[in-house]
Amino acid sequence: MPASANEGPWARVANVNRYLRKDIRYVPSPLTVVQGMLELGQLTSNDFLIDLGSGDGRIPIEAARLGARARGIEIDPSLVKRSRHHAEVAGVASQVEFRQQDMFAADLSEATIVTLYLRDKVNASLQPKLQNELRPGTRIVSHSFCMVDWEPDVEIEVDTKLVLLWTVE
Repeated sequence: MPASANEGPWARVANVNRYLRKDIRYVPSPLTVVQGMLELGQLTSNDFLIDLGSGDGRIPIEAARLGARARGIEIDPSLVKRSRHHAEVAGVASQVEFRQQDMFAADLSEATIVTLYLRDKVNASLQPKLQNELRPGTRIVSHSFCMVDWEPDVEIEVDTKLVLLWTVE
């Protein structure tokens, strides 16, 4: 057991959390990219999508519009509020929820699809969590950013943006 929070695996999480707050800014995915992500992930009405760093909620809301259930995980309370409002306006509030939560603390075990638009460094820190919590067959779809040591199953380009898919084994 580490002697302090500055040692061991918790230090990495703390460092990533500082990185998230300091260096990641909300940048919305264009709707064409959102649609491309959901198509690449082969979203169906039987799916439960979790979007990590859900911003204004556009990915979970679009998934709900397509008949899936969805959850957005976002640390910024103003974006969570905006997401809930957008879900109400879109008429999908009963199919989607938004949680103000640190993505490293979120339970991902229910997901059949996980979407993200995060930086490579954050994706790398999420990899052990994704591997440990997601069931085989769960799809991970990323807008623009890769995973360290994981070769994507498929890479496509949507309006000059890279979209990648991995399937948990």
